[in-house]
Amino acid sequence: MNREVKELILEKIKQYNRIFLFRHVRNDGDCVGATKGLKRILQLTFPQKEVYLIDENPSDYLKFLGPDDEAVCDDLYRDALGIVIDTASEARISNKNYKLCKEVIKIDHHIPLENYGDVIWVEEERSSACEMIADFYRTFSDELKIDSEAATYIYTGMVTDSGRFKYEGVTGETMRNAAVLLDAGINTEWLYANLYLDELGYLKFKAEVYNRIQITENGVAYIYIDKAMQEKFSLSLEEASACVSSLDSIRGAICWMAFIENGDAEGSIRVRLRSRFVHVNPIAEKYHGGGHACACGATVYSREEANALIKDADALLKEYKETHEGWL
Repeated sequence: MNREVKELILEKIKQYNRIFLFRHVRNDGDCVGATKGLKRILQLTFPQKEVYLIDENPSDYLKFLGPDDEAVCDDLYRDALGIVIDTASEARISNKNYKLCKEVIKIDHHIPLENYGDVIWVEEERSSACEMIADFYRTFSDELKIDSEAATYIYTGMVTDSGRFKYEGVTGETMRNAAVLLDAGINTEWLYANLYLDELGYLKFKAEVYNRIQITENGVAYIYIDKAMQEKFSLSLEEASACVSSLDSIRGAICWMAFIENGDAEGSIRVRLRSRFVHVNPIAEKYHGGGHACACGATVYSREEANALIKDADALLKEYKETHEGWL
């Protein structure tokens, strides 16, 4: 799939002695795994090249994967190749120094919002950007090198972005890519323990979430996490946002969302939207966001705007349920 653009990307990588990797803000398992995994592959394959991954917004949730590189002077970017992974729009690129790179490659699996970059490889049907990196390795496995460290990074993103391979977008090709990574050697017990074990305090927070879940007439499940609740349970914004996964198993609620107060001067409220069967990304796009068809994010700036978003989602579900069968 897309052999020509992958060959062009590999050729660009070979042309440059210095390469910088970039990811999106509010990083997750996919963007972290893809950037760290590709960096490791490039270091193993081209040990003479300088490969940097610099991000000043690390994730506590993923700190078990190890640190990124320290910042370097801006001049080093100017004759380098930049590779931006898992980021649909330029505004969401974490390290803004990507603009200094001589050429930029975009590798992404989101619905295209901007065609930035000199070389663009987008496959929105892929379950994760990490799946694309695994595919890139498989395509050129006669030239590229991989080890258990690189495989672990990439597998982490495939697991987290696919909901442990249960979300829409997982295909036989997804599993074939995952199999190649497993063959490289991954301690899955260690990985899953780091990803999914919770502190007792966080479990108490989840219990509070279950007590506060609300459901609209047509099956939108939602929770509002204000700053007081975040302070009560000593939650980071990342931990508070992760609660959306606690709403995913309610029969009849085929859309679920979490509203998390950011506590900034603008009064912004982060919204994480998830669904099964029905596509909710048009709603996210209406409310300053976007993403995948069934997993996306948005931002609202008041409880009134949050209520309007919920109302729009409820109307969407009403129409979907009246015109489709097979949903649970």
